[in-house]
Amino acid sequence: MKVQDSGFLSLRQVQDQYLSGTGQLKKGQERNGVSFQDILNNKQEETQTVRFSKHAANRLADRQIELSRGQLDRLQEGTEKAQQKGIKESLVLVDQLAFIVNVPSSTVVTTMDRQDATENIFTNIDGAVII
Repeated sequence: MKVQDSGFLSLRQVQDQYLSGTGQLKKGQERNGVSFQDILNNKQEETQTVRFSKHAANRLADRQIELSRGQLDRLQEGTEKAQQKGIKESLVLVDQLAFIVNVPSSTVVTTMDRQDATENIFTNIDGAVII
């Protein structure tokens, strides 16, 4: 019977490639100069940036709202503060802009400026952060 080389590694080959000799890396041991903790920290920093839902992005475009880097940083700061307080759906006020943020996913659900928030009524939130 002829075995075709599929280019895939066997479990044993993968194990040998990643677990040198002893079968386990010691706590804090680095592989290729990068520790697991470094990789985890970098991944957490990547995921901590505020994202905009399609609806929120459309609102920004329709209302011709352009956010500065400083405003985005303050929006991120407000989202982090809301998360620390256990808020799930937050109103974050930055300058003359209002953002409804789903805090667990760090996603802006909708946004409006002062003119669009004339009634000053915000529903389905459980906290507010003024930055």
